[in-house]
Amino acid sequence: MSSLKAFLNPIKVENKEVIVSNRFQEDGKPVPFIIRPITQKENEQLIKKYTKKDKKGNETFDRTGYIHELTAAAVVFPDLKNAELQKAYGVLGEVELLKTMLLAGEFAELAQAVQELSGLDEDINDLIEEAKN
Repeated sequence: MSSLKAFLNPIKVENKEVIVSNRFQEDGKPVPFIIRPITQKENEQLIKKYTKKDKKGNETFDRTGYIHELTAAAVVFPDLKNAELQKAYGVLGEVELLKTMLLAGEFAELAQAVQELSGLDEDINDLIEEAKN
C-alpha cells in the first residue's frame, strides 16, 4: 500500500513556452507565449459560466466562449490584463485582446497547447458533459 506522501508532494506541472507566431519578434527571434495549466476547479467554473438553461430547462453550452476564456485564462505572458497592450489593439478585456492580436490558426494553436497542458487533450466534449452532470 502506498503512502499519502505522493499526494502531499505531487510533481508540479510547469508553465510552458509556446511560439504560435513569428509575427511577434524581439531581436530577430520569435517571442513565445507562456501558458499555465488550468485546474479542474477553474475548468468547472468556466463550464458553469458558459452553460445556460432556458425556461424549459434545456441546457445549451457556448463552446466557443468557453474555449476563448479557457485559453485567455492560461496565458501568463504577455499580460493580457495590461491596459497599454489592450489600448494598442483597441480592445477591452483579455479574451478580446487575444482574439484581436492572433490570427485564426495562431489562436487555434495556442488553444490546443493550453488544452494539452491542462490534460484536456482527450475529447473535450466528453469532459464537458461529465462536468455538467
